Amino acid sequence: MENHKNYQYQSYPWLGLIIGNSRLHWGLFMNHTLSATVDTPHLPLSIITNLTTSPTLDNFLQILSLDIPDHSGSISSPLPIIIASVVPTQTALWQKYPHHCILTLQQIPIGGMYPTFGIDRALAIYSAGEIYEYPTLVIDAGTALTFTGVDAQKTLVGGAILPGVKLQFNSLAQNTGQLSLPQNSLNEYLPLRFALNTPEAIKSGIIYTLLSSIKDFILAWWELFPETTVVITGGDSNLLYSYLEKQFPEIAVKIIVHSNLLFSGIAKIISFAY
Repeated sequence: MENHKNYQYQSYPWLGLIIGNSRLHWGLFMNHTLSATVDTPHLPLSIITNLTTSPTLDNFLQILSLDIPDHSGSISSPLPIIIASVVPTQTALWQKYPHHCILTLQQIPIGGMYPTFGIDRALAIYSAGEIYEYPTLVIDAGTALTFTGVDAQKTLVGGAILPGVKLQFNSLAQNTGQLSLPQNSLNEYLPLRFALNTPEAIKSGIIYTLLSSIKDFILAWWELFPETTVVITGGDSNLLYSYLEKQFPEIAVKIIVHSNLLFSGIAKIISFAY
């Protein structure tokens, strides 16, 4: 974080940027408190150039359509961005922004991480462990659905990766000739398990398979670390949790939903560094 050694992260605004496979996840910190979040598509170089030319808070608020309660006045200092990325091509674009810092695995105090371990998974397990105690299992319901565990010694136990909700729907739509795409009709209600039309059959197959996978991994985790914390995060976390409540309520009641877990992890790393 050498680029910003003189920047007072505890008192001045800064942005956390999580570059995911499908979207950019933004978190604005004011006085070291997460004040607003927004998701955007991956931004083109023209917009990044605009932000580079005018790296002020007000310009970011306008371009990202961020709304801060009780914000008034203008802060003219360049706005630093702390970046955690799993998309190298997007990382390269944001390196053109001069007031950035890219988080690396070496900055996250979790042992046993292998070189290709995702920075998003590392931040998630570190954040969950620091907030809710170790050991902990984190389920990240994003583009991919990931399971990641860490033990009481803050050492990676391991995990698994499978396609997430939307990725499974998209895969069926793109690789079959006559299967429609019903993902926009997803809501908190469980689909019929034995459906009588193709869209509902697709929903049934994907949702019940995902729920069974989640249940299986949680129970396997509790065999290793009985009754320890399980946290679910990511863009589809609320949707999957609502399904879990209906299908496996005895498990859901023991799970913590934390939508901004990665931003909490970034903030903890910044606090530690400064």
